[in-house]
Order: sequence, then structure tokens, then C-alpha cells
Amino acid sequence: MKEAGFGVLLAIQFLTRLPVPLACPWTPGTRRWAARVYPLVGMLIGSLVAAVGTLLEAALPLPLLTLALLSLWVALTGGLHLDGLMDLADALGSNAPPEKRWAIMKDPQVGSFAVLALVFLLAWKAALLWTLLAAGASPWWLVPVIALGRLAAVGLLVSVPAARAEGLAHAWQRSLGRGDLVWAVAPVLVLLALMPGAVGLIPALVVFVALYGLAVRRAFGGINGDIVGAAIEGSELWLLLMAWVSCAA
Repeated sequence: MKEAGFGVLLAIQFLTRLPVPLACPWTPGTRRWAARVYPLVGMLIGSLVAAVGTLLEAALPLPLLTLALLSLWVALTGGLHLDGLMDLADALGSNAPPEKRWAIMKDPQVGSFAVLALVFLLAWKAALLWTLLAAGASPWWLVPVIALGRLAAVGLLVSVPAARAEGLAHAWQRSLGRGDLVWAVAPVLVLLALMPGAVGLIPALVVFVALYGLAVRRAFGGINGDIVGAAIEGSELWLLLMAWVSCAA
């Protein structure tokens, strides 16, 4: 149980900017538990954003409410996954051979493709969030969207090999098996039982992970930390669209 406790704290430290004033051990056991609770941490992030949305929805016009919620969403994660998206965009936009793509992804400098990817992703997220709320959806729809985004990361870590035997993704994978994905799915199923209207997000997520995993295998030969982070951002965007489709139907 000690490993499980440290794993929860490690996941919060890794996925959010919430203060956890404790040095968590980096062991196979704590990594395994951290990955298992990724969706739970997503629920925590989503609940905080949704609670603020519930408090502010009567006080703010919809455009300002949308911007406030998206700003809080980014602030709670520290933009960690946006960084991965930007690195991936620069690598893909280069049209370079695979080895050069890896060098570009590791380059701390930001290129034009990274900026474009960031601007368009945030613009689309804001537009879809605005449209979702305008359709009468509760801000609490963000809880399954954000939780499933983290489940996408676990799905990739379990199903798609690391492109190189180095880095964070490889370290996580050495500690994970398919049984850990079952652990990660379990709290999501409980959440969806409480929000039956969001059940359709599960097949949408499966499609995203399958297609994204295939695409990155072809482009890079596998995954790394940046690719997993970009998957979280991409899956959230896709799930926002699917949530709007569900609410508008």
C-alpha cells in the first residue's frame, strides 16, 4: 500500500502543478501505480475545472467563462503536454528523415510549426468548449474528457513500444503490463456509470489511440514522452468534439 500511496502522489506531481511537498521514490512499483491512477488524476483536474465552471457560469458571459476554464485547465497541468505537442509538431513539420526528427524533438528552441500547433489547438479547444457549454452541457462533462485523455496515455504506453530504449516513456513501459491498463480503466467505468451520457466517449477514445499509435509508429517507429504528452492534448480535443456531438444529438 505504501507503493500505491507514493504512486498516487507521483502521478499528481507528474501530471499537475498541484503542490505535493514530498519526494516520491522513482521505482518500478511507484511508476506502475502512478500509471494506474492517471485517469484518477484526470478526474481531479476535471473536477477542479468543473467546480470553478459551476461557480462562475451564472456570473460570466459564455466567452469569458470559456476562456477562464481553459486558462485554469492549462494552469493546472503547467502546459506540460502542450510542450510535447509543440515538439512533435516541429518534428513532423520538418519533413526530415526519422533521425533528424528525433534531433528536432529534443531541440529546446521553438519553431514555427510548434507555434502554429499551439495556437490552433488552444483555439479549437476554446471553440469546442464554448460550443459544448452553449449546447447546454454541464461543465462536469470536462471530468470524463480530461480523465480519458490520461487513459489515452496509459493505452499508448501499454500498446505501442518506445522508439528508443531511453527516456521517460521507456522507463514507464518497463514497469507496465496490460493488467495495469485494466486498473486504469476501472475508475473510468465507475465515472461513466455516474454519467451514462458520456459512455460514447470510450469507443471514440479507442479509435483515437489506435489511429494515433499507428501514425507515430510509421513516423517515428514508436513513442517517447513528447509523443505521449501530445496524445493527451490530441485526445482531449477529439473527446471535446465527441462530447459536443453527444450533447447536440
